[in-house]
Amino acid sequence: MNDRIMEGKTVVITGASAGLGAEAARQLAGLGATVVVVGRSPEKTAAVARQVGTEPLVADFARLTDVRKLADTLLDRYPRIDVLANNAGVVLSKRSRTEDGHDLMFQVNYLAPFLLTNLLLERLTTVGPARVLSTSSNGNRFAGVDLDDLEGARRRSEMLRYGMTKLQNILFSRELARRTQGTGVTATAFHPGIVATTEINRTNPLIAALVRYRLLGSLVSLEEGAAPLVHLATMPDPEAANGDYYHRLKPNGPAHPQAKDDQLATRLWERTADLLGVPVT
Repeated sequence: MNDRIMEGKTVVITGASAGLGAEAARQLAGLGATVVVVGRSPEKTAAVARQVGTEPLVADFARLTDVRKLADTLLDRYPRIDVLANNAGVVLSKRSRTEDGHDLMFQVNYLAPFLLTNLLLERLTTVGPARVLSTSSNGNRFAGVDLDDLEGARRRSEMLRYGMTKLQNILFSRELARRTQGTGVTATAFHPGIVATTEINRTNPLIAALVRYRLLGSLVSLEEGAAPLVHLATMPDPEAANGDYYHRLKPNGPAHPQAKDDQLATRLWERTADLLGVPVT
């Protein structure tokens, strides 16, 4: 691979203040990209931004006002965005609501990246080609999507609700690929593997249990966890991955039966847009 294959490209990575997001930021910067590091912690985000030579952008996806401000800042400072990596996410063992009135895990994992992508969509489609990458999880297999219960209020298990949000990521990518067909924008979701050293996997008891029993797959190193994001950001023909769900580096990964339901994907998009009050493109 050309050592500077991403020269002249702008890559936005959310959830980049630590873990695989930070590692992907470092790798893509090493390939010549201008990497916009977005994170919730001002200190951690600034530290990673210094490593890649760019400014930090702080946004807490538990506040939709932060997402809107982030979009405004990106549109103001970056005339082109070649890769938008929706990587921010949380796994919670207890239910919590945001100031916007939504379930916290639902908002951070699905609603906020949906909003951010839509706020940037005109820039992505007019300046393209551009890639939208969404970090999903093998956990998507364990829970379906109910259009009458988008936030999983009727689900007793937090792990099932986590899986639901990750299936929503896959359906979002599939529908985005359909809606932007012919514009040069591509969309792909992926499972990075389980990185035991990241904070989200190391400290959460639900993930720890699933890791212990290998229900989410084998453990991978931090570098291996970042590899799918880097691969999808740099692959020569992104159309080959358009609308797909990758299990690490392999296309057509194991997923819930609903993952390929095009009608569900369309209706989920419409319901989500209505919930957020954004135009249905």
